[in-house]
Amino acid sequence: MTVLIAGAGIGGLTAALSLHAAGIDAVVKESAREIRPLGVGINLLPHAVRELTELGLGDRLAGLGVSITENVYADPNGRQLYSEPRGLARGYRWPQYSVHRGELQHLLLSAVRDRLGADSVRTGMRVVDFAQGPEDAGGVRVRLLDRESGGTQEVSVSALVGADGLHSAVRERLRPYGGPLLWSGIRMWRGVTRAEPFLTDHSMAIVRDGHAELVAYPIGGDRINWVAQVRMDEPGPLAEDADWNSAGRLADVLPYFEGWSLGRLDVPGLLAGCPEILEYPMVDRAPLPAWGRGRVTLLGDAAHPMYPVGANGASQSVVDARVLAHELSLADDPATGLARYEALRRDATAAVVLANREMSRTDGMSAEGFARMTDTYRIATGGDVAALNARASLNAP
Repeated sequence: MTVLIAGAGIGGLTAALSLHAAGIDAVVKESAREIRPLGVGINLLPHAVRELTELGLGDRLAGLGVSITENVYADPNGRQLYSEPRGLARGYRWPQYSVHRGELQHLLLSAVRDRLGADSVRTGMRVVDFAQGPEDAGGVRVRLLDRESGGTQEVSVSALVGADGLHSAVRERLRPYGGPLLWSGIRMWRGVTRAEPFLTDHSMAIVRDGHAELVAYPIGGDRINWVAQVRMDEPGPLAEDADWNSAGRLADVLPYFEGWSLGRLDVPGLLAGCPEILEYPMVDRAPLPAWGRGRVTLLGDAAHPMYPVGANGASQSVVDARVLAHELSLADDPATGLARYEALRRDATAAVVLANREMSRTDGMSAEGFARMTDTYRIATGGDVAALNARASLNAP
């Protein structure tokens, strides 16, 4: 069996490592001509850290990011409203890490090339079409565009996994009527600023004032990742492009956060000290009734784009990748394995999409309200401590 993975993001690279660990050949085709350490900070929740640790990356993760031990909810004057333990401090057997997305991607890329071979990830190659054999018995013929030469080529593989992100070409071919991007009405500005950690040095702060919110956490190297969110409109279909790397302007975001202070964390100074601000709308898509067909399926943002409010996007793509490899390793044929993967992951990730929408609408809560909200979210998104700690490994038997 040979699996072609479209997309060398966190989900696609984790899928390649997981398939290789399960004894299945994999190759990754990435549309970008060069994989650069783009983006800002993200969180890896314990259910994702467990999977990457079981792939042998635990020590490298520990050296890459910061272990988050608490979430602190506060108002713009720094008054703490609620706090909760996270990661190891909550009782998980695995930590929660805050990392730079691009640095994590390069860690995974290095591991894939070390384990699968230098040619296992090919850049500048975009999946543009595919066709399956009769009754899915003849494999998948995948047509690729070489972005350097402009030419196309066809390859035959046992299965195709679309891990090609928010604007997935594989999804478009599988589910062309899957619906538009849906805007929450919230505009987001993100950045990474050189600054000292705050509170315990392992804290994530979530600060709200009704229509604006700031999330900040350390990602190592004396850097603080921050996300500034402002509700601008009512939710509805997105009427613009969603480019995760669009440049933002300090003048557009700073007025909403003037006067905010969290003690050691000077919020206006944090925003003003950022060398590069990114701006984009908070969007998702309605959950699909089905992802794949036969020997072709979706993974990560291609399957279930979600609001980045529960620190769950990258984590869910990691779990997708591990479940996919596990089910393919147990199945008699690729189509059966992919169907089992979808059956296990589609409803689970749909629950996360809906839970993230609910999280984006919460405001003005008491401490008891925050406790109920976070507990409800944790259970709905697969983060129950006892269940995760007790679950059997997804490593191949």
